[in-house]
Amino acid sequence: MASKLLRAVILGPPGSGKGTVCQRIAQSFGLQHLSSGHFLRENIKANTEVGDMAKQYIEKGLLVPDHVITRLMMSELENRRGEPWLLDGFPRTLVQAEALDKICELDLVITLNIPFETLKDRLSRRWIHPPSGRVYNLDFNPPHVHGFDDITGEPLVQQEDDKPEAVAARLRQYKDVAKPVIELYKSRGVLHQFSGTETNKIWPYVYTLFSNKITPVKSKEAY
Repeated sequence: MASKLLRAVILGPPGSGKGTVCQRIAQSFGLQHLSSGHFLRENIKANTEVGDMAKQYIEKGLLVPDHVITRLMMSELENRRGEPWLLDGFPRTLVQAEALDKICELDLVITLNIPFETLKDRLSRRWIHPPSGRVYNLDFNPPHVHGFDDITGEPLVQQEDDKPEAVAARLRQYKDVAKPVIELYKSRGVLHQFSGTETNKIWPYVYTLFSNKITPVKSKEAY
């Protein structure tokens, strides 16, 4: 268990390696990795009220609006009042950041700055297993059998918005929405930015930053 109630957020555009960095932080420092995407899938699967609301937007190819995602995440965070955690995928917008402010104060916010070309290449090489949300990358995390999920053997798909022509629009949209969130946390002195093209090269710096705040349960050499 972590030695203090550390509350952290990771920000980064699609394809920035957020998921990988989150898993490593969670394992190294005993934090719970709370992913908004995971909670959305769980709620949709369980047909909860908020899950059904989100599903209506997703089926139309729309972004889940602030009030739906905020309601979902607030209830998940309320259930974890006494636990240290790392938030991934929330807050994405200023409205969401303001809602989070009402229930807790963040200790650390990290943002991953990855060059546009690197993101474009990564995303266009990304395939997913929709039922579980497992993500594969043909370059650095390929499936054992091309085109099929390692665990279930079910076919993988390339999402429409991971296709090259859609990627540029997604990245622009992320930038516009994330900018005020990044500015907000920067003004509070809790923001730390990491730049690079390889997760393995960024990771030691992230590890050091967290080590200064909380006692590791695993050394970074474990990776």
